[in-house]
Amino acid sequence: MKLKRLKIVEQIIIISLISVLVPSVISWFIINNVSQQSIRKELGNSAQMVARIIENNIYSVIKSDRHRLEEIIISLKHIPNEKKQDIYLQDLSINSDVFKDFEIVRPSEHPDFNTEKNLEFMSETEQLWLTDKIHDDKYLKSEINTKLIKDNIFKNIADEKDRRVYVIDKEEKLIFSHNFDEQDFKNSIKQLPKNLVLNTVTRFGEVKNQPKVYLKIPDLNLVILVNTTEKLTDATINKARIKILIAFLISIAVGIFLTLLYSYYLYQNMRQLFKGIIAVSRGNYKRPIEPLTNFLTPREIILLTEEFNSMIDEINASYKKLKQKNKELKQLDAFRSNLVDTVSHELRTPLTSIRGYTSRLLRTDIEIDEETKHKSLLIIKQQSERLSRMIEDLLVIPDIEGAKLSINIEPVNLQNIVEASVYSVKNIETREIINEIPNDFPLIWADKDRLEQVMINLIGNANKYAYENTPIKITAKADDEKVTIKVINEADYIEKHVLHTLFDKFIRIDDKTTRTTRGTGLGLFIVKGLVEAMNGSVHLKSNQDNTFTAKVTLPVCVEDDV
Repeated sequence: MKLKRLKIVEQIIIISLISVLVPSVISWFIINNVSQQSIRKELGNSAQMVARIIENNIYSVIKSDRHRLEEIIISLKHIPNEKKQDIYLQDLSINSDVFKDFEIVRPSEHPDFNTEKNLEFMSETEQLWLTDKIHDDKYLKSEINTKLIKDNIFKNIADEKDRRVYVIDKEEKLIFSHNFDEQDFKNSIKQLPKNLVLNTVTRFGEVKNQPKVYLKIPDLNLVILVNTTEKLTDATINKARIKILIAFLISIAVGIFLTLLYSYYLYQNMRQLFKGIIAVSRGNYKRPIEPLTNFLTPREIILLTEEFNSMIDEINASYKKLKQKNKELKQLDAFRSNLVDTVSHELRTPLTSIRGYTSRLLRTDIEIDEETKHKSLLIIKQQSERLSRMIEDLLVIPDIEGAKLSINIEPVNLQNIVEASVYSVKNIETREIINEIPNDFPLIWADKDRLEQVMINLIGNANKYAYENTPIKITAKADDEKVTIKVINEADYIEKHVLHTLFDKFIRIDDKTTRTTRGTGLGLFIVKGLVEAMNGSVHLKSNQDNTFTAKVTLPVCVEDDV
């Protein structure tokens, strides 16, 4: 089975989770163990300290009571009468806070009396007896106020509510306790070693996190047990463990959150980049990348985005140029096709006429009169001039498109230009031409030959499309800065959107299938290029009353400029 390759973001998430979780778990175990051992040691140290405090309090209380008992014995030695001794002891038991009762014991009368046992605790009655020797055959046995002793022994640890302290004798009988628990006491006695170390606080017990210590006081035949309760363990070790765990969980959560947040922004930016690449592969060069920029966005992503967008701009610019070049190539191809079609169509008629009349003049089998020769030569001349104009129109197109026209600006007489132009237009003699330009019309700044070519094209265009038996009117008006020349004729109304296209190459109002006039469709294109080259402008206007006007504006020649 082939494994699925993971995405970059998925890899980052997995690696980040592993890099966060594994060290965090290991660190938690280490820190938790160190913390547990440290707190366990502190609990043991505090238990030892409590044991020493209880020892000091016991020594202080018991020695103080013994000292008082010795003073009483000394007093008794000075009272020879036993009855008076009893009265004295009764008074002491009534008035003393420490001693509750006294008893004079003779070992001879009590064989079971242990003369070596100077401290005895009756667990059944909870009585504590202190014994001291009066003389060899008499001992004074005094009952101590256990509540007072207990208060004095445990006064320094009254706030230690989570500690259990037991004071036992050498027979493991309980004498005093703090926070007594029967089950805990029994367990502690079971766990207590048989051979106890003297005068040294020693640890014992089976639960590491609940350290127990004992302290054996040999001269008093007492053992102090200090136990650490489960509640104290929970309040220290377990609570610290939970705090550490919560801290680690929070740190892991923060790490995972930051990883996911970083991965999200990285994923979005990578996605934008991939979308941009896909768009480019599909030919869309107008879709820049817009990354999510914040403190989590890597600098490399920003640089990559900027470079990609810069590349997109360059590709888009190159694509636009290529598109423009393709458009120009299509236009050039269309121009070539139209040129071949138009030129072949338009050149065929004059060439046929020239060839026909030339062949006629060269025939030797017939006699041709002078009038016929003259007429034939005139037709040959007219067709040659027509060919010459068409060739001039074709040759001037590249110069117009490449802005390479050779223009010789000089003062020009408009009246003479118009007359020469009218004479050069084919079949113009069959139509009335109204020339309203006065003989004293101001000179204009223009190229004489180019202006004549302009007027020939405008007048010829008007002659081809004007209604039959309608005149062509030529007017001119001058002001201080410019001259406005108008060629007006009557023709069909032309829509404005069509009128605007008449200045393009090979544009004719009638198409190839309905063509009623001859021409290359280059006349108005050439007119516009020549007029603009002479610092002028040209406009066309068609009215609903079937009036068509071609207006040419050129600079006027002031006398001071001549």
